[in-house]
Amino acid sequence: MGKSIWKLLFLGFMFLCLNVRNSVSRFVVEKNSLMVTSPEKIKGSHDSAIGNFGIPQYGGSMAGSVVYPKENRKGCKGFDDFGISFQSKPGALPTFVLVDRGDCFFALKAWNAQKAGASAVLVADDIEEALITMDTPEADSSSEKYMENITIPSALIAKGFGETLKKEISGGEMVNVNLDWREAVPHPDDRVEYELWTNSNDECGVKCDMLMHFVKNFRGAAQILEKGGYTQFTPHYITWYCPQSFTLSRQCKSQCINHGRYCAPDPEQDFSSGYEGKDVVLENLRQLCVFRVANESKKPWVWWDYVTDFQIRCPMKEKKYNKECADSVIKSLGLDGQKIEKCMGDEHADSDNPVLKDEQDAQVGKGSRGDVTILPTLVVNNRQYRGKLEKGAVLKAICSGFEETTEPAVCLSGDVETNECLDNNGGCWKDIVANITACKDTFRGRVCECPVVDGVQFKGDGYSHCEVSGPGKCKINNGGCWHESKDGHTYSACLDSEDGKCQCPQGFRGDGIKTCQDVDECKEKKACQCPECSCKNTWGSYECTCSGDLLYIRDHDTCISKEAREVRSGWAAVWVILIGLALAAGGAYLVYKYKLRRYMDSEIRAIMAQYMPLDSQSEVPNHTNDEHERA
Repeated sequence: MGKSIWKLLFLGFMFLCLNVRNSVSRFVVEKNSLMVTSPEKIKGSHDSAIGNFGIPQYGGSMAGSVVYPKENRKGCKGFDDFGISFQSKPGALPTFVLVDRGDCFFALKAWNAQKAGASAVLVADDIEEALITMDTPEADSSSEKYMENITIPSALIAKGFGETLKKEISGGEMVNVNLDWREAVPHPDDRVEYELWTNSNDECGVKCDMLMHFVKNFRGAAQILEKGGYTQFTPHYITWYCPQSFTLSRQCKSQCINHGRYCAPDPEQDFSSGYEGKDVVLENLRQLCVFRVANESKKPWVWWDYVTDFQIRCPMKEKKYNKECADSVIKSLGLDGQKIEKCMGDEHADSDNPVLKDEQDAQVGKGSRGDVTILPTLVVNNRQYRGKLEKGAVLKAICSGFEETTEPAVCLSGDVETNECLDNNGGCWKDIVANITACKDTFRGRVCECPVVDGVQFKGDGYSHCEVSGPGKCKINNGGCWHESKDGHTYSACLDSEDGKCQCPQGFRGDGIKTCQDVDECKEKKACQCPECSCKNTWGSYECTCSGDLLYIRDHDTCISKEAREVRSGWAAVWVILIGLALAAGGAYLVYKYKLRRYMDSEIRAIMAQYMPLDSQSEVPNHTNDEHERA
């Protein structure tokens, strides 16, 4: 069956699953206050819906002057194409751009305004309706280029209010407004409760990429807040259930566990290949149980370590998204794998799973919080966060949830210092013998990364394996290769080269890593083959001797007569003496020639001194010049 048909089946299946609860679902739009400060006749407060992208200034406010462009009023094209700039001049209020809804993604409107210099975007609705949440677009090649780069806040305003602003601006009035997020998050006490509704699926496009990036970056700050008792964090995972009439269908069986009670979409949206939705449900369940087991041991922050390490070590695109890889992460973090398995329960049981049942109940809105329907979603003090999942923005939102003057130091400073490598080596690889670790402490939390020691690079995954590689590798723990000393000799299997492997040295055989056994050259007839030779094996080598008065020559594996050697030695001595005499005679001749030349030079100088002055004598008076001067 074609892939497009499978996709239609998939979408139809999800439609059924989602609409079972439509009668009780309740989506709450998170709002901030928008205050018009001028002109006087329209002063007042209005609601605006916070966009689910960009960076809202939680806990603060922003004043600006509203501009409604004469061209490109929907903001679907770059304003540079029209020669329009919203860059504020020094000393002037920031520019808030008002654009109309329609024709393109909300996020694209914000991106185009940001590129033109705007500080915020107001989107005027095109129909009279209750405010909605402007969400991010589904992943595609065009949206991925700008989604992660939007930093300005955005807000949707009602159609009527938008018409009022446009009328004042077209009449020449300066319209100034104040966006206020100070009450967007309740702050009742000195502890913040927050939740992250997430997913273990890492192949859903730009949203998954942003979520994974956020988890890695926010881990350090989250763990500091949790360890200090400043926050209470809880992870959550959304699941759906299959309508009872479809539980025996191929779609439900591949996407659900517990007979259709807990389902997730197919990661590739293709039922015919790749991972299945139930694979995602099981990993989501495992991550929930990791949190529960870690929480029981008073270390709930270990959840951040597990999720981050699982993303790195067990990605779908490398076909490692499975139980075996997950178990290796659990083991490296020192978690109780048996407790986690017990917590997960039986996926084939025709009954409720207590953990996932709690998740479905928690998904339903309570009090001022609506249902969670957008992934990912952050909930701070029972209020859904809107905006980009970015470390600084989220930290500011969480900090705005503390009662005033009770904020922890992390909220007052950009420094979050951690040293997670001290606890169980951060779950990273460590060589106990050489005391070398792959754990590196950073602002974002510990990183398992094979180190560089004394200029020597280690390579591996950083979690369970690191080994030295390249030049100089033999300096570090002998490159992890076999080495041994005996009888005054030391041998090593380490080859100090770029791609060198552990290789037993000459005279040994073995794997070069754990063992190298001595080769008995005598028994294997590799040495002492001459008729007069006798062989004795030694550790790593051998010794050969000859019978009678013969001498063994190892290079030629032969025996020769001592007398022949002595004759050759005698002639060698004669030649040494002759060469010495020749050198002495040559030296004497050079000395004689040197002294003779000096004697001749002195005789010549004595003769010349009688007829003309030398440089060392005073000059003879010039009588001709003296007479000329007197005349």
